[in-house]
Amino acid sequence: MTAKKSKTIPALLSAIFLGLLLSGQCAAFEDDVLFQVSTIDALMQGVFDGFYSFHDLMAQGDFGIGTFDALDGEMVALDGEYYQVKADGVAYPVPGNMTAPFAAVTRFEVDQTAALENASNFTELARQIDRHLPSPNAFYALRIDGTFPYVRARSVPAQEKPYPRLAEAVEDQSVFNFTNVTGSVVGVWAPDFARGVNVPGYHLHFITEDRKAGGHILEIQVANATAQVDITPGFAMQLPSSGDFYEVDLSGDMQEELERIEK
Repeated sequence: MTAKKSKTIPALLSAIFLGLLLSGQCAAFEDDVLFQVSTIDALMQGVFDGFYSFHDLMAQGDFGIGTFDALDGEMVALDGEYYQVKADGVAYPVPGNMTAPFAAVTRFEVDQTAALENASNFTELARQIDRHLPSPNAFYALRIDGTFPYVRARSVPAQEKPYPRLAEAVEDQSVFNFTNVTGSVVGVWAPDFARGVNVPGYHLHFITEDRKAGGHILEIQVANATAQVDITPGFAMQLPSSGDFYEVDLSGDMQEELERIEK
């Protein structure tokens, strides 16, 4: 490992050290902890090997988003049930022996709500929720239940080694268009200082009411609904202990590339 790379991991750890441990300081927050597996920048650079079991992840939270070993689909966790939306658009129950290369989960508890009206697109939806978030310097878990005029979602098929970058992998994405669909939006809002660690702003997934379909949200319309917000002042992270993560260079700014991938 080069000297430059050897400094990357300690720098990242020091930036988030106050929220790393589920014991100690985080214990004071009880369930108000966002538990994250790896970093978004590592995922963007093709670190797709799953290393954290869903058995363990389920113990950390009943709500959240993520992906699977080899980038095989989109993860949605809701009401304690975990689903894998694969590239065929179908949502499958997740067994505990599967693994995740990236995920963010919490024990969802509503702290406040936000009424939503006539949001014609993702940008307007974000603008309406923004007005109700108490601070731009915290993490939030977000849930919206209702019937949506339109949802455009995606999933990505499993990748083969040597893994490509995420931007290349999503070129093979499957896109699903839902109209007048009843279901749930599940997601995370991360502050700007989390760049490189999580997706700054909104990262949202969708699952239908019957829990049979969904995906990563690319576009959405909301007529009338209520967003439920869980403020999570605690933040904890589990990093890989070996493999490609120890070799990848995480020192660069990949925000522009991430924004293209998300949309």
